[in-house]
This record gives sequence, structure tokens and C-alpha cells, in this order.
Amino acid sequence: MSLKLSRRSRILLIIAAVIVLGLLLGVRLLDTYVDWLWFGEVQARSVFTTELLTRIVLFLVVGLLVGGALAVSLIIAYRTRPVFVPVSGRDDPLSRYRSVVVARIRLFGIGIPVLTGIIAGVSAMGDWQTVQLFLNGTSFGQTDPQFGIDIGFYAFTLPFVNWLLGWLFITVVVSFFGALIAHYLFGGIRLAGRGGQLAGPARAQLAITVGIFVLLKAAEYFFDRYNLLLSNRDMPLFNGATYTDLNAVLPAKLILLCISVICAVAFFAGAFLRNLQLPAISLVLLILSGVLIGVAWPAILDQFSVKPNANDKEATSIQRNMDATRSAFGLTQVKYEQYPGKTEATPEAVKADTGTVSNIRLLDPNILSDTFTQRVGRENFYGFPAKLDIDRYNVGGTVQDYIVAAKEIKTDGLTGNQTNWINKHLVYTHGNGFVAAPANTIDRAVKDSNSDGGYPLATTSDTTNPSGAGSVNSQPGIQVKQPRIYYGELTNENDYAIVGGTPGQAPGEYDTDSQRGYIYQGKGGVSLDNWFNRLAFAAEYGERNILFSDAIGDGSKIMYNREPRDRVSKVAPWLTLDGDPYPAVVNGRIQWIVDGYTTLNNYPYAQQTQLGEATNDSLNGVAKQANNSINYIRNSVKATVDAYDGSVSLYSVDDNEPVLKAWEKVFPGLVKPSSEISPELRSHFRYPEDLFKIQRELLARYHVDSPQEFYAQQAFWSVPQDPTEDGSSTTTAANVANQPGYYVLANAAGEGRATFQLTSALTGLQRQYLSAWMSVSSDPQDYGTIRVLRLPPASGANQVDGPVQVQNRFQSDPRVAQDRTLLNNPNVIPIYGNLITLPVADGFLYVEPVYIRQRNQLSYPQLARVLVSYGSKIGFASTLNEALDQVFGTGTGVAATTPPADGTPSTQPAKPSTPSAPATPPPNQGSNPALDKAVADIQSALAKLKAAQQSGNFTDQGAALTALDAATKEYEAAKPSPAPTSAAPPQPGG
Repeated sequence: MSLKLSRRSRILLIIAAVIVLGLLLGVRLLDTYVDWLWFGEVQARSVFTTELLTRIVLFLVVGLLVGGALAVSLIIAYRTRPVFVPVSGRDDPLSRYRSVVVARIRLFGIGIPVLTGIIAGVSAMGDWQTVQLFLNGTSFGQTDPQFGIDIGFYAFTLPFVNWLLGWLFITVVVSFFGALIAHYLFGGIRLAGRGGQLAGPARAQLAITVGIFVLLKAAEYFFDRYNLLLSNRDMPLFNGATYTDLNAVLPAKLILLCISVICAVAFFAGAFLRNLQLPAISLVLLILSGVLIGVAWPAILDQFSVKPNANDKEATSIQRNMDATRSAFGLTQVKYEQYPGKTEATPEAVKADTGTVSNIRLLDPNILSDTFTQRVGRENFYGFPAKLDIDRYNVGGTVQDYIVAAKEIKTDGLTGNQTNWINKHLVYTHGNGFVAAPANTIDRAVKDSNSDGGYPLATTSDTTNPSGAGSVNSQPGIQVKQPRIYYGELTNENDYAIVGGTPGQAPGEYDTDSQRGYIYQGKGGVSLDNWFNRLAFAAEYGERNILFSDAIGDGSKIMYNREPRDRVSKVAPWLTLDGDPYPAVVNGRIQWIVDGYTTLNNYPYAQQTQLGEATNDSLNGVAKQANNSINYIRNSVKATVDAYDGSVSLYSVDDNEPVLKAWEKVFPGLVKPSSEISPELRSHFRYPEDLFKIQRELLARYHVDSPQEFYAQQAFWSVPQDPTEDGSSTTTAANVANQPGYYVLANAAGEGRATFQLTSALTGLQRQYLSAWMSVSSDPQDYGTIRVLRLPPASGANQVDGPVQVQNRFQSDPRVAQDRTLLNNPNVIPIYGNLITLPVADGFLYVEPVYIRQRNQLSYPQLARVLVSYGSKIGFASTLNEALDQVFGTGTGVAATTPPADGTPSTQPAKPSTPSAPATPPPNQGSNPALDKAVADIQSALAKLKAAQQSGNFTDQGAALTALDAATKEYEAAKPSPAPTSAAPPQPGG
């Protein structure tokens, strides 16, 4: 007896189902609509529609493929069922199930395939990038060394083929089990009796299905030959087809392909024969051949022939891996240079390298966020990222590297009535100002733990002083025409801001205490002019005030998704983004610059690299990369996000990069060509840190010249651990993070001029002595040029200490240990800053700032001491100048930038484009003609040196340096009281 529902009941059930479905889909549809509005704001709606349509097409195609094949399989099984099915007894459970299915045949016959198709379609939607790359793939213009096929086949076609074969296998397997269950349920397959019974239609359908599966396996064997070039058999030594793969596995794939075709024919024949002997024999043959030919024979060859002679047998494969890895990771044009690595240097040689010495960076951007917050943040709702940034600017005709940051709104800092809805979302909507501090100096030297000094000379360009950042001696600094920051790193997904509106109706936005009524005039944000949008956002954020507030009216807009990296990732979801966006002032506007990478994981023979592991270091405040495996990377795109209106612009760095060209075909017009990059924007491009870390990791191995060296590994290098991290100096420091790369403005060895570059030391393999020094230029003239200074093999006295060894000597130096007033004070926390390695005078100069922080909640770091090392000598003083004097002799420190005694800069920063001159001595306070003459002579020598550097006349440069040295000695002799000498270094803080 069946239960029959009335018409009214059926209608109510349908309405209830629609309501439930609407609730389930409502959130998804709301998010989609909000995203659609956002993509319209950034003028990238083509990205939204292309991705959405691709996902829908994949859902339909794969869903119809899997669900349709299952439906066909079930229909065939149902229509070929036996007319009479014996029942084993009254309580036969199979009979009850069969009755239930037959009574609702449409429900099961349609519902099961539809449900299966939906699951399959949803699973396939995430692979839209694979399909689009296949449809829009381009040529690399390079071929693999084994088959001679263009790399584009491996990058774009082979992943799609593997994906397609995977879904075809799933389709056949689902269809097979669907038919198997249906035939069993309807009596085509019976387990009763000896050996059971198999009806002819069931046998035919199942045999044909298995035959199709085996044919697909034959196709997989064919394409597996190409997948061998991505083999990981000899990992972790190298990726790519090994000797065993080429000489055993590759022939085996062809043999197994032929066997699979024969077995498929046997299964098709077995579908029409009464016995199953032929399909059974072919199945056994397929399994045995797969084990013996595909597994056992390669294992025997590898174990008894290859491994005993691996250095010779694998030479060809290793060479291919070396060539492919260098090509895939941009390491083919590395400039190697032999560097003496001296441990002694004269004061004259050090002072001559003014391009490096005068620009030595003392400020650590990983430490100074709290200092910036307390000294220039002012209001409690302004803040800075945990890690500040480094960039260079031309101020007053002089290029200088600065610690820079955007003074952003920090809603977590709001307190009291500031946290109510109107204040949080309509008043405190934006930051105000761009902050810059010269990276090579501080306000004044710290004498003891109670000294008020050691702080950055941080200045701000904001609405009250648009050119304050980087200003010196009241001269204009970095001009910022629009200093308001609505989009920044401190925002999160719930930090929406409602801006604009009608004056007098909108509450007005806070700029400063005297500027409280600003009304947003930019193009950023989504309009709230209509009630439908207000209703949508009220539902999205669960906030009824958006719907009912009178402060929202004509011209009001809502800003959301305000974090620069998130905005770029939504506009260009195919890019892997660098973890450290940074602000730059370009044409008077603050722009966030985000580096974008195109990556692959199927470049033939190239080494697989774990992105997360390779980019992990001791830096805080940067986004960590997912630990995806890649074996190709290019910094193909530079993205900018306007801090005022949120507009996103993508610029091509390499217009011919194949992966980028494929994505440009998918999204035409989205990426602007490199010709549209303005010179001012290009001047602020930095070589990206994550790419540098990956290349550094690989260069430590792939700098060797021959496969034999690579196999032996004795010439490999290591990335040093960060010596300033706790535990890095111990022998059990396996978990200590790597030392990051450091941006410096320095004279790259052999270049003759100071450039902005990203640098790192490299040590011997699992050793601490220095083996090489690596730098990559960020200068527009030779952007991306990788230089490596290679030291002679370490032996005895000529060994150059690496970062960890230098840090050990720093901490064991008696002057450091005895400075108890400062570093061993229980009320003070010492913080060791970045240990920078610089090539100076044919050796390496190590410089490390030491900060102190009072043990209280509102304290912030101040630079207290500077540690310097060159060879076996160590300097430890309150200024870099004094520390250099201790290491190289009196007068050497004059080449470095001197902290002003009164807390304000007294001289212009040194020009990095040419070797910089020593800082000018302070004017004489009393009547001393000899001292006055020495000062005048120094200034004259500096002017001559500057002119000679600009003209490129090395003879005049030498004469000017000689005159400068003589004038410096006159100045030291004429001073009323002698300065401390290196023979008796002072004890700071005493």
C-alpha cells in the first residue's frame, strides 16, 4: 500500500523545497553579486565573466559526461534485465530492494546520475585554469632534449590531456560499477550456485566497459612517455628522466601500450563469446606484464646496473636537468666573478668605496614598526605593518634609500566611542601620509640605556605637509599630491568603509584634528545610491545600519576588499603573488606595488621546488607562500594598486614570456604592455624577494659546471641561517629560519657606481664559512642582472667567516660582554638587527645594528650600537663612524654618514648613482683658523670628487680622494681634543 499525497500537500512540499534551496543558494548568489559589483569597480568584469563561464561550462560538460555515462549504463542494464528472476525465498532482501527501485524507477534512474553528475561537475570547476591554458597555449620556442617537442606541449597540452584522461577513467569506472550493481539487482548477475551465473547482456556490457577502460590505459601509456621527463625517481638529487627511465621504463611503456590494445580487443571479443576465458587471460596478461615489464625490469636495471655506476650513467640526465633548471628559473645569464675575499684593508681603500660605505643601511625595517607607530603615528587609530619597506627616492637631486611606510587606518586601534558603527565605517575610513626615513642614519647616538636617541629621522608627507617625507634642512622632500590611504595592508575582509555622500548629510571623514569633514572625491568604491545595493550589502555584512542610516545618500560608496594583495589576486587569479607588497610615490600618488609570478610545475627536466619552503625565512609581517611544487617561475607582471581609489593596473615585465602570453589571450587587454610603464614607476621597481629566495636556493647547487661535480655535491653552497635568530649559533640549529635577502644601496663589485640591489651571503655546504655573495640589481638600467662573487676555496688562513661565525665573534667580543649598562641591563631588551654583508675593498664588511627596547608596554626600539667586522677585526660603537675607525683606523669613518648632533640632518644624503663623499664635518664653534681651513678643504675636495664622479674622470677622482684624505688628517689634527682611537676603543654607555 503506497502513500498518495494530495495536490495541496505536493504544492506545499514543493514550496518548502524551493525555500530550503533558496536559503542554501542565497549566500552563494549574494557573494556572487557582491563580487560582480566589485569587478565592475576595478574594470575587470571580463575576468569575472570568463572565469564564471568557464566554470559553468566545465560543470555542465563533466557533469553530463559522468552523469550521462552512468545514466546510459543504468538504462542498458535495466532494459536488458532478465524477464524472470528466481527468488530465493520469501525473505529475499534483494527482492525487496528490487521492488523499491522498480516502484520508483524514474527517481533512481534519473536522481542517481544527476547527483553523480553534480558532484563530478562541482569537482571539475576548480580546474578552469588548466582548460584555459590548453585552449590558449603558446609556443616557448624551445624543445625538450628527448623528443624534440616544444616546451609549450608540456606546459599547456599535457596537463589537459592528463586531466581529461583522469575524468574519462572516472567516467568508465562509475559506469562499470553502476552496471554491475544494476545487473546484480535485476538478476543479470547471480551469486547462487557453483560459480554463479552471468547473463549474456550483463557479460557483454561489462566486458565492453572494461575494454574501453583498457583502451584508455593504452592512451595513458602513450602520454606517460612524456610524463617521464618530469620523473622524480632520483629525487632529491634531480628531477627528470633518469637512465632507468629512458632505457627501461620508456620502452616498457610502448610494450605495455601494445599489450593493452591487444587486451582491449580480447575484451571486446569476449563480449560476444559465451565463455570468459579470453577476457580472463587478457586481464592476467595485462597485470603480469605491468608488474614484470613496468616495475620489475626497471627496478633490476636500476639496482644492478645504474646505481653502481650512477655518476657515469646519470651524467646525461643530470646535464639535462642542469640546463632545464637554469632556463626555467631564469639562471642562464648569471654573471660570475672571482673575488679575492681579503681580510685586511687600508683606510684609503675603504674610504674610496664611498658608494657603499656612505650608504650602509643601519635601519632594520623588520624591527622599526613600533618605533614608527609611536613617533609618527600620532593618533591611536593609525598604524604601520609589522614589517616596513625599503625603497629609493631622488630628493633634491640626490638618490637615497629610505625606510618607507604608508600611515594606514588601523581599526583595531579604535577605542571607546570610536568603535561605534558610524565612526568605524564612515568617519575613520582612511590613513593619511607617506612616511620615509633615511636608511643610513639616525637622529643622534645613544650613550646609555637612558639616552633619548637612536631613532629614525622619519618625516611624513600628509594633507598638512604634502612634501614632508624625506625633507632635509627644510627643503621639500617626497611630494605626495594625494596622501589619503583607503587601501592598505592593515585592512581585513570586514574593514569596509562607506565614503562620499552629500555634504551636510554624511558625517565627514577624519583627516586631522583640524580637518574633520572630508568628503571622498575619488572613483573607488561601489555605489550605494540604489536601495537594492544597500539591501545586498546589509545582508552581506549582517549590518542593518547600511540599509537604514540617513548618513548614506546620493554619491555614497562602499569600499571593500581593500588589501592590495587581495585585490590583485582577484583581478589576476592566475598569478602567484609575492608576499611583500610595498608603497611607492609615483607621480604624486601612493601606489602599492605587487609582484606577480607566472609558474608551472611541468617544465621537462627542471627541478621541482617547494615554493613555501624555498621562500621561508626569518622575516615577519610578510604573507607566506603555499607550499606548492613548481619548476618554472617568472616575474612576468608588476601590479599597482592606487592607495586612494583602489584602481588595479597590471603591467607586463616581459612581453614575450609564454605563460603570460597565454593568459593575455584568455583575458585580452587586462595586462598592459611594458611600453606603458612610466620611467618614474619603473624607477621604484624592486627585484622581488620571493623570486630571489627561490633562485638563491637553486643557485647554491646549480652554479657547478659539470654533471660529475653536481653528483658529488662537494662544490654546493648553503643558504645561511639567520644568525640573529635564537639558537642559530648552536650546532643543533636545524629549525632556525634562513637569513633573508637584504635590499641595499651599494657599489656592486665591478660596476663602479652604487645601485639599489637585493643581496645575500652563501656559505659552504653545511658549513659556516663564506663561499659566495649574490646580488640582483633593481636598477632600471640592468634590472634583474644576477651577480655572484665567488671566493677561492676555503683553506686555513684565507677562509672568510660567514654570517653565523661573525655573529658568534660579535657576541663573544669583550666590549659587547662588558657593556652591561646597556645590553645587560635587566630593564632593557637587546635586539640584534639585520647582519648585512657588503663587498668592500676586495673583502667583505659585515654591519649589524643593535637595538634596545625598554621592558614596558609602550616602549619601542632605538638603535643603540653598531657592530662592524672585517676579517678578524671587530668594531663596536654608538655610531658607524666610530666602529669603522676601530676596525680600519682613525679617519675611516668619515666616509660614512654621521648622525647629526642636534637631532636634525645637517647634510644631504650621499648620491648612490656615484660613489658618495664623506659627510661634511660640523662647523667650528670657536675661533680656530686651522680647523676652519680643514673644513673648507674637505668641502672643496668633496665638490671636486663629486664633479669627477659625474664626469667619469678616474684620474680626477684619485686626485680628489688624495686631497680629501689630506684634508681629513688636517681636520683631525686641528680638533681641540683628540678623538678616541682604535688602539683604545671606548666602552659605550660607561
